[in-house]
Amino acid sequence: MILETIQGVARTLVGVAFVGAVVIALTHWAVRRRRLSPFGPVPRLVRRASDPILIPLERRVIRLGGSPQDAPLWLLGIVIVAGLILLSLLNWLVGTVVTVAAIAHAGPRAIARFAVGLVFTLLMAAILVRVIGSWFGIGRYRSWMRPVYLLTDWIVEPIRRVLPPLGFIDLSPMVAWLVLLVLRGIVLGLI
Repeated sequence: MILETIQGVARTLVGVAFVGAVVIALTHWAVRRRRLSPFGPVPRLVRRASDPILIPLERRVIRLGGSPQDAPLWLLGIVIVAGLILLSLLNWLVGTVVTVAAIAHAGPRAIARFAVGLVFTLLMAAILVRVIGSWFGIGRYRSWMRPVYLLTDWIVEPIRRVLPPLGFIDLSPMVAWLVLLVLRGIVLGLI
């Protein structure tokens, strides 16, 4: 009951943030296209309400070499991505809490299955983080990436040595992920 209320509040907040970002982006677009006067009551109200968020975002966009006029679109993108991540994490957390509560009343076999599934899920998520980090040039020597490489090197490196290279594409994390997926099915089937 409480978890459903928290999920409902989070969905509402994400929805309100999305609608606000859409209003800001549409208002800025309409002013740039001269469909609205920048001195009208609606654009002034929107600008006054959005300045505390947009001014730091505009500075960051300028520092990254972009146009400050793109800040409302960046805001919309950030709200969408952050909202999806927040809702996904919240759904995962609620599912985990419900599962743990159900397993607490189950026998040792269910607890073992849950623990094994959790370990395999953690390893597969670490491989995913490793791959996404490599896309952005975040390597093993970053302090927050060391645990990810520590968790995944034992399975990725032997596969990398055996798998023939395909130019600049490294398929060893994908093969390792598939191996873990198959192993998880086998191990959970045996428990």
